[in-house]
Amino acid sequence: MSRTKVTTGTLIALVWAAMMSFGGVAAETVMLYPNIFGDAPASLDRARAFLVDGGPSDYFPPLGASVVLFALATVALTWRVPRIRWWAVLATGVFVSCEFLFSALFFWPRNEIMFVDPPGTHTPEFLREVAQEFVAGHTVRLAGGAVAAALAFTALLLWVRENARSVHQAGPVS
Repeated sequence: MSRTKVTTGTLIALVWAAMMSFGGVAAETVMLYPNIFGDAPASLDRARAFLVDGGPSDYFPPLGASVVLFALATVALTWRVPRIRWWAVLATGVFVSCEFLFSALFFWPRNEIMFVDPPGTHTPEFLREVAQEFVAGHTVRLAGGAVAAALAFTALLLWVRENARSVHQAGPVS
C-alpha cells in the first residue's frame, strides 16, 4: 500500500474519531448535563444511580486515545508536507490540550468529588459549586473538540486537494 493511501486513511480515521469525540461531547452537553448538573446535589445522586452500567467515562477515554493515536500518526505521515503538517500539529495540540490535559487537571478532580467520594462527604453548597465549575469549564472542552475536529478536517481537505492536483499534473496513467 502506498504512503499516500496510508496517509489518506489515517487522516480519514483522525477526522472520524475527532468528530465522534466532538459529537459525543456535544450530545452529552444537551442530553445528560441538564439532568446531571441541573439540581445538585440531588441531580448528582440521580446521575450516580443512572450511570451504574456505563457512562461517559466508559466512552470517552478509549475514543480520546484513538484520536491521539491517529493524530500522532497523521503528524508523522504528513511531516514532509508543511502545508498539511501544521494543520495536523494544531489539531493534535488543541485536542491534547483541551480534551486530555484540561480534563485531567480540571475535570477529573471534580468528577472524583461529585461521583466517587461517598455521598455525604461534601456539603450541598460545595457540590453545587463544583457542579457549576464543571459546567462552566465544559465550554473549553466543547470548543476545543470543535476546533480540533475542524483543524483535522481542514488537513484532510488540503491533503485530498494536493493529491488530486499532483495526479492531475502527472497526466493520464497508461
